[in-house]
Amino acid sequence: MRSDVRWRLCWENELQLADHAELSDFFRTNYGRTGAFHAKPFQGGRSWGGARPEFRAIGYDAHGLAAHIGILRRFIKVGEVDLLVAELGLYGIRPDLEGLGISFSLGVVFPVLQQLRVPFAFGTVRHAMRNHVERFCRGGLATVISGVRVRSTLPDVHPDLPPTRLEDVLLLVSPIGRSMDEWPSGSLIDRNGPEL
Repeated sequence: MRSDVRWRLCWENELQLADHAELSDFFRTNYGRTGAFHAKPFQGGRSWGGARPEFRAIGYDAHGLAAHIGILRRFIKVGEVDLLVAELGLYGIRPDLEGLGISFSLGVVFPVLQQLRVPFAFGTVRHAMRNHVERFCRGGLATVISGVRVRSTLPDVHPDLPPTRLEDVLLLVSPIGRSMDEWPSGSLIDRNGPEL
């Protein structure tokens, strides 16, 4: 049985306090399943974990909020190349909908990415999600790249922690305004800010 998801595409400044509260609950519940630490950034009605998105795709069904993905345009450095991307992050899906193909519905953001006139969409995922993202990439919408580390700043300053974090993650890269052949090579990406 497929869920009937309706997508709301909106700029960040279009969200109301009630929207942030609903998204905060959604992320605390979804991210909290992997540990309380992952739910912590979403306390107090905060609907973002690191960098705040500029655009959101929010999915709803008959039971309420069903899925979410955030988009933020930024420059990253791939090896020695500065590159404009639309970072994709804050991905979440309600647990009862996992495996129903909702991720394929995220194709609704591709026209938005084209309107943003970015050469690539870029996101990072944990290695444990490899099978899931590879299924999503089958139609040629994106490519999974491994063997690249990503350096990000922490969203908050902590006197007992370094200001940056280096992660070994999988990259999910989607060609938007350029071909995949034009993605620069490099084993290190500097996000130059906190992850989305």
